[in-house]
Order: sequence, then structure tokens, then C-alpha cells
Amino acid sequence: MSIFKGSGVALVTPMHGNKEINYDSLERLIEDQISKGTDALIVCGTSGEAPTLEDDEHLEAIRYAVEVTKGRIPVIAGTGSNNTAHAVMMSEESEKRGADGLLLVTPYYNKATQDGLYEHFRTIASATKLPCIVYNVPSRTGTNILPETVAKLVRDQANIAAVKEATGNISQVAKLAELVDGKIDIYSGNDDQIVPLCSLGGSGVISVLANVAPRQTHDLVMHCLEGRYEEARKIQLKALPLVEQLFIEVNPIPVKAALNMQGFDVGSPRLPLTELTDAHKKSLRKAMEDFGCL
Repeated sequence: MSIFKGSGVALVTPMHGNKEINYDSLERLIEDQISKGTDALIVCGTSGEAPTLEDDEHLEAIRYAVEVTKGRIPVIAGTGSNNTAHAVMMSEESEKRGADGLLLVTPYYNKATQDGLYEHFRTIASATKLPCIVYNVPSRTGTNILPETVAKLVRDQANIAAVKEATGNISQVAKLAELVDGKIDIYSGNDDQIVPLCSLGGSGVISVLANVAPRQTHDLVMHCLEGRYEEARKIQLKALPLVEQLFIEVNPIPVKAALNMQGFDVGSPRLPLTELTDAHKKSLRKAMEDFGCL
């Protein structure tokens, strides 16, 4: 039930000055991503400021992305929540609006047990026919879904299709790859670990970097998937200073600033996130120039 292999962009949600969604800029971003080789769009995830989107605008952004994309690449809707019933509702509604897959973050703040995580993801996946990506990012959620729990989900729920692995723990990725044995895709959730994760059998990345460097990110993953690890390594290492700058403040603060520097008019984040500081804008701009994306 693979959704994509390659580079999926964790797309930002452009905002007007009044903080309403800027659909003209969203269309421009989508067309740019497709033209530069991006393999999937992830809409309304963390980078898309899902925590501060109301349900109606969240679902409208997904519907609009599907409409603009016209089936050229998959549109994956971020529908995760720490409220299982709410995640079910958002997943069902996203399926109605044409999404090709779902990204489901581990429940944040509740700090569920492994049994609770299993029941949470199985309940959501059972409510939809869409392939589901489990998103494991303990640094933001306070919860780590263990490889053994993922393997159990994969055995018991056919539409658990992938994991976005953002623990930063390559040993955990290796254990996950061993246990799932190629039955699902594993995507890097960290732009600085694409090469090592792909070397363990990963299928690509769900990327913040791809917002500002879509062609380079796509090429990096393709080099890995086609066994050209020396070429991939060169891009990975060259990208590290830019990746560091894209996380100099909490995501998506820096990446929105970067896209504005590129002329995409994505606005600033909604509170409680704020504008990137002037000092960090300066260092971000230099990293973008050095990487060749500005």
C-alpha cells in the first residue's frame, strides 16, 4: 500500500497578513514543488501549522491541494490528534475530500502507553480505506512509539503503510526496519538523516528542506534509492548548514522566513509562533545562498 517513494514535502500553509490562508500562494507553492520533482505533498502537518488551524480551514486546505494537484502526485493529509475521535473525524473527512493518504502523529501531551498507541492508530486506520503513515516525533509529542508496537500494527491493520521516523535514533530505525521487514515504507523525518535512513532500507523523506530546495532534496533521495550513495552523501553534507538554520528556531518559523526570501509570500506563522529574529534571518539567508537556493 505504498503511497510514494522519494521526497515528500512537509508543506507550509501560506497566510495573509490577517492570518487567513493565502490560497493563491498555496497554489503557487504546489505548482513549484511539482515542477521541481517533489514526489508527494504533505498538507496540514506540523510544518503546515495544523495545531492552529480550525477544522473547516484545515479541511478546505486539503481539498484545495487535491484540486490543484489533479492527481499528479499524492496528497497526504495531516489528520493526527491527541483525541482519537477527532483524528477519526478528520481522517474520514479528508478521505471524502480526495486525499491519497493520511499522516497521523503520535498523540501529544496525553503520553499514551504502547497499548494506547496501538489502539489509537488502529482505531483511526480502521475508520478509513486510505493508507496511513504513523508519525513518530518524540521531541514534539513526548511519546515514542516503539518498533515492536509498529510491527504489531503492521501485522494487524492492512492500511498502516509507512512510518515517518523522526526520533533521530538510527538504532531504533534499524530495529524498526528489521521487524517490519520491508512490509511498509520508512521515511526520514529528519533532513540531516536521509542517507543513513535510506541505507537501512528507507523509502525517502518527509522533508522541511524540500520547501526551499525541492530539486536538491528529490535528487538526494533518488541517488540513495538508486544506489548512488557517494552522490547522495555529497548533497546531504552540503545541505547540513541549511538544515541547521531551518531549525534555528522551532519549525515552521525559519522555513516560512526562507520561503518569503524566495518570493513566495507565505506570511508569518500564527501565534504562539512568531517571526524569525533578524539575526537568524541573516544566518538563514547566508545558508540558503551557500546551498544555491537563493
